[in-house]
Amino acid sequence: MDNKDAHRGYLSSALGCRCPRCREGKLFNNPVSISMKKNMDMPKTCAVCGQPTEIEIGFYYGTSYVSYALSVAISVASLIAWWVIIGLSTQDSRFFYWIGFNAVLLICLQPWLMRLSRSLWISWFVRYEPNWKETVPEDVSERMNKEQENNW
Repeated sequence: MDNKDAHRGYLSSALGCRCPRCREGKLFNNPVSISMKKNMDMPKTCAVCGQPTEIEIGFYYGTSYVSYALSVAISVASLIAWWVIIGLSTQDSRFFYWIGFNAVLLICLQPWLMRLSRSLWISWFVRYEPNWKETVPEDVSERMNKEQENNW
């Protein structure tokens, strides 16, 4: 491990989809992909520090709110950029062209937005542990029901 990775900040670890506990391990098994099954495939635990990635059954249901907020923020940003660069008018169809552009933009960004929302969500519930090598991650096995695992 080089010195740069040892001091990775919250934002770079969340945007890079890194484990929130050690900020080194990858949260996803595969690179960003169009295939949703491959795109959302996560290991059971972080390969570096052992932090469980599935804290409880249905843990990632809340990511839909995060994804929605990110989509709204991107839509507002693209509307402002469209307004500044191209302009908006009631006399022609520029607003409707923006709606089409924004829809295509959000569809193209969807695989990345889903991963980012999961990364942000888990980072709000799992605290960064600077001394993760000396401590073990919290045992969450009582919150997991093996019969209900991946039942969504």
